[in-house]
Parts: sequence; C-alpha cells; structure tokens
Amino acid sequence: MDLDDRVHDWLLDSDPALRWQVERDLLAAPAAQWEATRSEVTRAGFGARLLAHQDADGRWAGGAHFPGGFFDSGGPAERDQPWVATSWSLKDLREWGADAAALGDTAARLAESCRWEYDDLPFWGGEVDVCINAFTLASGAWLGLDMSALARWFVEHRLDDGGWNCEAEEGDSVRSSFHSTLNAVRGLLYYERRTGDASVREARHGGEEYLLRRRLMFRESTGMLVGDFVTEFVYPNRHRYSALAALDHFREAALFEGAAPDARLTDAVDAVRAARQADGTWLQGRTLPGRTWFAVDAPEGEPSRWLTLMGTRVLDWWDSASVLLND
Repeated sequence: MDLDDRVHDWLLDSDPALRWQVERDLLAAPAAQWEATRSEVTRAGFGARLLAHQDADGRWAGGAHFPGGFFDSGGPAERDQPWVATSWSLKDLREWGADAAALGDTAARLAESCRWEYDDLPFWGGEVDVCINAFTLASGAWLGLDMSALARWFVEHRLDDGGWNCEAEEGDSVRSSFHSTLNAVRGLLYYERRTGDASVREARHGGEEYLLRRRLMFRESTGMLVGDFVTEFVYPNRHRYSALAALDHFREAALFEGAAPDARLTDAVDAVRAARQADGTWLQGRTLPGRTWFAVDAPEGEPSRWLTLMGTRVLDWWDSASVLLND
C-alpha cells in the first residue's frame, strides 16, 4: 500500500462529515456513494450531536453569536469567545454538509426568536460585522431563505482597496483585512452557488483580487509576511485566515467557474506543501480557545484529519492543473 492509500484509508476512518468529502474530493467516488455518506451527517456523528444541542426555539446556547447571558453582570462570564451559539453552530452544520431539510423549520424559528447582540437586530438581516454577515448569508441561503438584501450589503460595503474589514463599520479602519475578506468571499461564493445569483460575483472577484495581489500571504506595501497566522493551520479555523483556508476557497471558486489556478497562488501552495509531514498528514496547530460543544479534530501537534483533507485536495488540484497546463 502506497503513501496516498494509507492517508486515504486513515481519512476514511472518520466522521461522515469528513468522510463524504474524502470520497468526493480525493477518491472521485461516484456521486451516489458520497451522497449516501453525506446523508449520514445529520443521523450520526458530529452533525447529529450538534443538532441534539439545539434549543426548542431554534437557537443554540440561547444566543445569536454569543451564548445567552454572555454579556450579563457587567461583562462576559467567559474570557474567550465561545463557539457554541447559533451562528457558529449553523456554520459548522453547513460546512459539514448537513442536509438543510433535517433542520426542519429552524429558519422560521430563528426569525421569530433570535436577534443579534448588536442593536438587537433580526437574525436573518445580519448586523454590521463582515464575518458574521458572511456566515449568515451562507447559512440563510443554505436554509432556503431570500438573502439577496444581505448579499447586496457586501457589494455596498467593500472598501476602496477591494476587500472588507470587520472594523470598518466602527470607523476603526479603512483598509481591508485578510480575515474579513476571506470570510466575505467564501460567503458570497456559497450564496452564488446555492442560489445562482451572479450579481455578487464582481464584488467577490474584487475581494479575491485583493488577496491575490498579496499572493495570499504578504503585505502589498512591504512584501513582508502579513502575520504568523498565515502559516498557522488549525481546524476548526472559525473566522481566522490562513494560507490553507484561502487556497481551499480558491480551489472551490476555480472549480465552480471552470477556471485554471492563478499563478499568484504559488507561494501559498509552497507553504502548504512545506507543512506536509513525511507520512502525508498535516499537524493540528494551536486551537482557538473558547467553549465548544465537543471536539471535532485532533489536539495541537497531532495529525489532523481535517487539515489533511484540505491540504491534500488543494495540492491534488494544483498539481493536476499544473500537469494540464504544461501538456
């Protein structure tokens, strides 16, 4: 058995939320096979466990982006951002491939019961934070809601340099952020794929160009690495940027549009390749502190199935495209 086969077998010995993606993206299994595995997400493993934590009113942990009561008594009861409230739980279920139908009338219940901690705004209308709105846009589209108004918000709130920044709405920055821009373009891509609404494509391309001009890793002004976070790979990455998370998006966007990889991704690809271990795996980085419902990946320093899935499919895509371009 060669190295790739060993890695594939190790990845297949996993939760349905990961296994169906291995079958689809690494093994090119027939659609009927990976779709059958995907259908298990809400019946077993991570998806079923997370659905079991849902409140009767449709929320998780009694709050929108933070658990209920997080800001009571003059300040947060927890030092770190918890990852258990509604927006994070929906994001996880969607990214794991959960069937929206399994959530029943969740969208309607949230419209009735859930409001943002910021200004008590209605949940499905979004608020002012780019990352939160990106998660909401994608989750609403996934659950079949008309999210066109929130999609237009992204077009209207792009900064002059092409991207987005969560601090901009508070007047704290006029420059785009790697983190905010990646979350925005990921949300916009999911929205377009789910709805067929291409009216946001130009804005998404503008955000992607912001990252490409910086080769996904560097400051445009100095050419220096934008920060250590770029090469710190972790799953779940929540809202954080990394070269691997960005490449995973650019792979998905290129496949969706039938486009070849952009040469400006080369430095990021090299960084991902350099992090691959001799056994074909990627190691878990420093996990983000904060309360979770349960662990979904390896501890820090141990081989990560999720990062290995992402790293392998990014390199497979890049290397396959390079062979075709050089033929």
